[in-house]
Amino acid sequence: MSAKPASQPATALHDLEKTAGLLAKARAELRNVVYGQETVIDLCLVAILAGGHALIVGAPGLAKTKLAASLGRVLGLDEKRVQFTPDLMPADILGSEVLDENDAGKRSFRFVPGPVFCQLLMADEINRASPRTQSALLQAMQEHHVTVAGVRHDVPQPFHVLATQNPIEQEGTYPLPEAQLDRFLVQVDISYPPLDAERRMLFSTTGAEEATPVACMTSRDVISAQAITRNIPVGEQVVDAILRVVRAARPGPDADAMVNDSVAWGPSPRASQALMLGARAKALLEGRLSPSIDDVAELLDPVFKHRMALNFQARADGKTVADVIAHLKQKLA
Repeated sequence: MSAKPASQPATALHDLEKTAGLLAKARAELRNVVYGQETVIDLCLVAILAGGHALIVGAPGLAKTKLAASLGRVLGLDEKRVQFTPDLMPADILGSEVLDENDAGKRSFRFVPGPVFCQLLMADEINRASPRTQSALLQAMQEHHVTVAGVRHDVPQPFHVLATQNPIEQEGTYPLPEAQLDRFLVQVDISYPPLDAERRMLFSTTGAEEATPVACMTSRDVISAQAITRNIPVGEQVVDAILRVVRAARPGPDADAMVNDSVAWGPSPRASQALMLGARAKALLEGRLSPSIDDVAELLDPVFKHRMALNFQARADGKTVADVIAHLKQKLA
């Protein structure tokens, strides 16, 4: 009877090590096709391991679309792409009902699924569509099903949205509503690659043959990795650090003068969940048995930056959300 409990931790450790090995291969494969964006790749993998969605923000031409497509191939996920434009309608994403007529002349409605029925949806330039169309993704992102004509339709599992977004200042863009932003586990800012990476990219993408990513995992592997992520133990010190920094980011009695004077609204409880799951996913990605406070500190920027807004006075004084997050990081020291 005593052998069974002893074998369970050993089995769990074996599964963790096996999954960490698969993730290391996937990580390396992605770095071979998306150059100089190691942090961006890791954050996208963290979002998927945590079962969440990622918003990738950057100027055009920085491989945002290629990253999303490569993720789908490497992780073995059924991937679809939607190019968001101002004339895109909700039915173009969710699907619609069409009227069919059989040989006997009987008419009935048939649901035609839209591109949201996939495992990895790439919403390209999501902020070029109208707010109404952007909001069509809300139910699928949060509840993993959509309702069309009063009928529920479940999306496949796993289901993730990788949305790319051009900077808000560019022409023809619509800011995403706060409710939709909060549903993204992380916001990943992608910048220009360093010189060495851009040099390698030039030779690999302009020659006779271009490197293509190779599948390293299957959708079953991803689901298994997500289950392992949720079972990774988190120490009380890490939990306390998460609660302390999230509550300190909200104006009120738990915040200091800098936050109360600068922040209009702070992160919701989804930020606490994102930090907890993200820290676990980061530990798994790096082959560790449990997350640390340093993991929480590294995730503050991508978890907080789209969940906070500054008041008018702070913006007039030249403060940024990044300044507030840097101040909050000191509370984790």
